[in-house]
Amino acid sequence: MLVLVAPGQGAQTPGFLTPWLDLPGVAERLSAWSDVAGLDLVRAGTEADEDEIRDTAVAQPLLVAAALVSAYALFEGPGPLHRQVGMVAGHSVGELTAAALAGVITDEEAIALVRARGLAMAEAAAVTETGMSAVLGGEQDTVLAHLDRLGLTPANVNGAGQIVAAGTAAQLAELAEEKPEGARRVVPLKVAGAFHTEHMKSAVAALAAKTGQLTPADPRIPYVSNGDGRVVASGAEVVERLVAQVASPVRWDACMETFAAHGATALVEAAPGGTLTGLAKRALKGVAAVPLKTPEDIEKARAAVAGTAAAAEEST
Repeated sequence: MLVLVAPGQGAQTPGFLTPWLDLPGVAERLSAWSDVAGLDLVRAGTEADEDEIRDTAVAQPLLVAAALVSAYALFEGPGPLHRQVGMVAGHSVGELTAAALAGVITDEEAIALVRARGLAMAEAAAVTETGMSAVLGGEQDTVLAHLDRLGLTPANVNGAGQIVAAGTAAQLAELAEEKPEGARRVVPLKVAGAFHTEHMKSAVAALAAKTGQLTPADPRIPYVSNGDGRVVASGAEVVERLVAQVASPVRWDACMETFAAHGATALVEAAPGGTLTGLAKRALKGVAAVPLKTPEDIEKARAAVAGTAAAAEEST
């Protein structure tokens, strides 16, 4: 079974979108989505510097747009994607990408929602100086207990020995000085706030108001929620979860457990790929994991897709 995943905030780097613009139709599609977002996505992904694309209101729509164009380039459209992908999921803001890829919402609705999400989260983050840091290594229970003592939230439980802590700047500084027992490193992340925590409650209300205008469809392919790793069959519930996860922890470890339980044999990460495939390579042994970083990766990803299809035919 093939799993298609979409990365979350922090995966972006300056100029990462540039090579994708050489593909037919990508510039036109991004231009249309820029009008929807009220943001020049092409400029953001090609000319903007690191500080500009760290801005939550810019980073989030940029990531969703890039993941969508790379996924459609790989499968040559939504139809083949729906036929060949066995499961879809997204990490944090990547869930909006996943919802569009699964047919729950349209691409244009995803772009409009992610722009509203990014603006609301940026506004919430401006209230208090907050951030996020990745804790690498250590026993999960030990790390979680340490974060609790410091008043930090385990905003992303990513599996493969990685937990992302979120909280105030003072709390994160204390974490950097006092690592959990067994942890190798604490790495500050390039994000502008404590996402997936109580600091984002005002953004939940703002996004709920936007989603109330939608008429979601049920997923055309199995959609795995990053809130708990459960497969969600109702489009209305997918949208409810998209809203709630803004202030709730991401359980990517549970998502990977679901992929394994359903017989995943290959995983492709949409652009800008790398983070989730890295986790998969450590936690999903025997699963071919391919990141889409540039269009040059498409052929390798297609080989993984073809291998999954051939294995499925042999088993029938």
